[in-house]
Amino acid sequence: MHGTALRQRLNELKTSVVPRPPGSLQTWLRGRDHLEAAGHVCILKDALDFESPSEISNFIKAESLEAAMALHLYRGGRLLPGHGIPFGIIFGGTDLNEDVKHGEKNKVMGRVLEEARFAVAFTESMKETAQRQWPHAKDKIYVQSQGIATVPNTTFNWNTFLQRSEINQSADNLHVFLLICGLRQVKDPLYLVDAFSEWHQEEPNIYMVIVGPEVDPVFTREVKAKVKRTAGVRLIGEMAQEDLHAVMKNCFAVVNSSVSEGMSAAILEAMDLEVPVLARNIPGNAAVVKHEVTGLLFSDPQEFVRLAKRLGGDPALEKQIVANGREYVRMYHSWQVERNTYGHLVRMLEGSSED
Repeated sequence: MHGTALRQRLNELKTSVVPRPPGSLQTWLRGRDHLEAAGHVCILKDALDFESPSEISNFIKAESLEAAMALHLYRGGRLLPGHGIPFGIIFGGTDLNEDVKHGEKNKVMGRVLEEARFAVAFTESMKETAQRQWPHAKDKIYVQSQGIATVPNTTFNWNTFLQRSEINQSADNLHVFLLICGLRQVKDPLYLVDAFSEWHQEEPNIYMVIVGPEVDPVFTREVKAKVKRTAGVRLIGEMAQEDLHAVMKNCFAVVNSSVSEGMSAAILEAMDLEVPVLARNIPGNAAVVKHEVTGLLFSDPQEFVRLAKRLGGDPALEKQIVANGREYVRMYHSWQVERNTYGHLVRMLEGSSED
């Protein structure tokens, strides 16, 4: 099925609770770009669009799908076995960090890997975790870090964004810390809110802005209520990627406070944009942020404030971190290398579908 005589159509299953979570969506949009560049036709779908295996089966038949890829071994992958088309898996993060602890989910994921043609881990650590859990799949797990390309909107107006965020201060005197995440518990967007608010009381030019879509409706209400009554913290809805990159470029630092991460695209994009990163010290973040080299890692809200203050008062440290971060992304998160890898993996699916 090589060349142009036949056209492969890939069904991509996006696995968020609602469409367009920042990290998951960007992974899939990059994947779609890579595959369409190779001449394939891609359909992007949310896993929650399907309530039963029969709906998946009907969709596959209606669209004449020949292969599939799923992001997240449990939420997306569990939908694919038994439909007669080859498929691959991309580990998400919570599948290996959280779902693996639940017996039934663990078994389901193991069965998915039995049928999957390949599985992609973002890091060697993720690969090792998967291999320990499912030794039978060790020969089909590949490591490919996320490829990063940032294109900030050159016409974006930072002052308008600040007004929209109800930050009525001169941009020249502001330090805005940006937390980018879908509003769901695993991202823990409220982790730093109280400590940050106390800091804002001392230094009113310090703000935290949380940006992201409303993924979990119940948790979103909790976040909105907390932010509404907390000084120095603002909440903004989902933004277009180019606008978000422009916001990142203008902010003082990008923050990650997640309980669990596979590989945070926001962290890598901040590095690419030469913006300092402060990240919660969890395995997924520590895999890409080396403390005091490519960013700063904190273990509790108080340490976050101490490190943030240190960063603000040490221009040499800031310069060193952003330079190292940019070089790290260029060296290890090449968009072109990612494209080449997925091109190779899809050819494995093409060969499978010809059998």
